[in-house]
This record gives sequence, structure tokens and C-alpha cells, in this order.
Amino acid sequence: MFSVGDHIVHPMHGAGIIESIEEKKVNGTLRKYYIFKMPVGSMLVMIPTDSCEEIGVRPIISSDEADRLLEEFSSIECDMDPNWNRRYRENMMRIKSGDLLEVARVVKGLMARDCEKGLSTGERKMLRSAKQILISEFALSQHSNYEDVENRINTALA
Repeated sequence: MFSVGDHIVHPMHGAGIIESIEEKKVNGTLRKYYIFKMPVGSMLVMIPTDSCEEIGVRPIISSDEADRLLEEFSSIECDMDPNWNRRYRENMMRIKSGDLLEVARVVKGLMARDCEKGLSTGERKMLRSAKQILISEFALSQHSNYEDVENRINTALA
């Protein structure tokens, strides 16, 4: 169980801070929720406390782990299926896994594909989302700002 002030990651939203724990009645059922605040955009997400493991909510990585992943970013393998539907499905599964390495693989693969052939609207949206998930966790774990982390990722890919 997490506490107020903990830095956590939601697989589909990225990293943020637990602002409070509240009991709310939703659809006639009273449950406890983490009120999760995203630093970028100040979005609030309610996460049922009893479903965190199932959803894939986890603590953020350490600053050392973030540094190591950024150093390895250029060597990450990212083979993408040429079929748009399969590629989209595979990338969505990677993002939903909550594994930061898999999210980095999606970001790298889609950025490379964008340079080579361009991206469809759906994949462009997926890239933006995956990048936000990646950057939000790096920024929180390294006490850095969004722009600095984004520049470090772009530099690692150059």
C-alpha cells in the first residue's frame, strides 16, 4: 500500500504523486482511492487502492536506474512490425506493461519510424503518450524538469 506523498507510476498515465487517499462512492460502491496528481498538466487520477497491483501501479525508479536507462537508450533494440495494426497492438501492450524499458522501446521505435516514413495520427498520439509516460518518470526520479529530460532523450537518440 502506498502513502500520501509517494511517487508512483500508473502504466497509462505516467508518474505522479499521491496527493491524498479518499473514500468515495462510485456506482453505489464505497471504495478507497489514491488521488494521484500528475506534475505535467496537473491532471488528477483516482486509482482504486485495492486494484493497484492489477492495474500495474508501481513506485518510480531510482535516479541511478533512470541514468542507466538513459545511457542504454541508444542501444535499445526496437523491431517494429511492418503491419500497422499489429505494430499498434504490440506497442500498446508494451505501454500497458508498465515496464519503463518497454515504453522506451516504443518511443525509440516510433521516433525512428517517424524520421523514416512518418507516422499516422494514431501512432503520433501513441508516441506523444509514451514519451509523456517516460519523461514524467525520469523527471520525478531525477528531480528534473520535463524539458531537460526530453532533451536528454532526444540527445540519446541522435
